[in-house]
Amino acid sequence: MKNYFLYAVAAIFLLFAYFQLNDPDPIRWVPIYLIPAVLALIQTKNPSSSHFLLGLSCGYLVAAVLQWPPAFEGFLFGEMKMRSLNIELARESGGLFIAALALYLISKLK
Repeated sequence: MKNYFLYAVAAIFLLFAYFQLNDPDPIRWVPIYLIPAVLALIQTKNPSSSHFLLGLSCGYLVAAVLQWPPAFEGFLFGEMKMRSLNIELARESGGLFIAALALYLISKLK
């Protein structure tokens, strides 16, 4: 059951990374989403230290807080275009928070 969760996390973050290829700054965001994908796959064969994963999770959480927009205008999931910088920042912050949560959950798997 643990491996199914890890493969699902890897697939989700590979998809997130793929969607970032169309972003104005894919050099920044593709690796941010590839890291949790790769670590989830590594955990299926060779589990690493949970301390490392927890530290990385904390780093993503701090980045999510720092990325939060000055004025929250929502995420507008129904639209793909960016109507304001605040919406884009909220989406980026949300993605970082999801990555932090995924890394935390991976670190707790036994």
